[in-house]
Amino acid sequence: MLTDTHAHLNAPEFDEDRAETIARAREAGVTRIVNIGFNRETIPTSLQLAEAYDFIWTAVGWHPQDAIDMKPEDLAWIEDLCVHEKVVAIGEIGLDYYWDTSPKDVQDRVFRDQIRLARKVGKPIIIHNRDAHHDVVETLKQEKAAEVGGIMHCFTGSWETAKLCMDMNFMISFGGPVTFKNAKQPKEVLAKVPLDRLLIETDSPYLTPHPFRGKRNESAHVRLVAEAAAELKGMTVEEIAEITTANAIRVLGLK
Repeated sequence: MLTDTHAHLNAPEFDEDRAETIARAREAGVTRIVNIGFNRETIPTSLQLAEAYDFIWTAVGWHPQDAIDMKPEDLAWIEDLCVHEKVVAIGEIGLDYYWDTSPKDVQDRVFRDQIRLARKVGKPIIIHNRDAHHDVVETLKQEKAAEVGGIMHCFTGSWETAKLCMDMNFMISFGGPVTFKNAKQPKEVLAKVPLDRLLIETDSPYLTPHPFRGKRNESAHVRLVAEAAAELKGMTVEEIAEITTANAIRVLGLK
């Protein structure tokens, strides 16, 4: 009963074997997948994937790396898509100070616009945060993101940052990095996150967990994240799967 709360199965990396990849996820016990559309190209293909499989849902939003390309009509398009029964969140949205592809002021504007849209339509948000912990938290506070809450995707911040996010109604989601031997901080934070705030994900095809690091990631590998979480929490994989699935259903309104 595993749930992968963040995947990009519509990515070109899966063009040769997408159906087989999805079948492997099912065989591994994955009962729900949330696929992410994050720009003009990936939103339509993510929606198509969600429409093709009853156990796949989608989030739609504009990634901070692509913020420079977002036009007002794109925000209106995202708003229109929010009425679709398979669209469960706005995301992934946020700030990325690692890749120098969109100016910080443009990222800030696009992030704020989408938080305001989420509040308008009543959808949770999925947050991308890379090397921007302080600014992400401050923006979420200023834009009253607690009204809708959501998910801190592939969380790599400190326990202090995690607490601030949880205070604003956010789940903390962990992916492949929590399986890495040298990933001290993610392991420490996961161990402290209350069970009712914990989620797991893959970010396929990226961030592949150990022992497949360096190869393409896929949703079936969310089980490896669950195993790492179970070890850190002193629980069984089945218990982690059940708890994180219940959390995903609650925050995203999955069926």
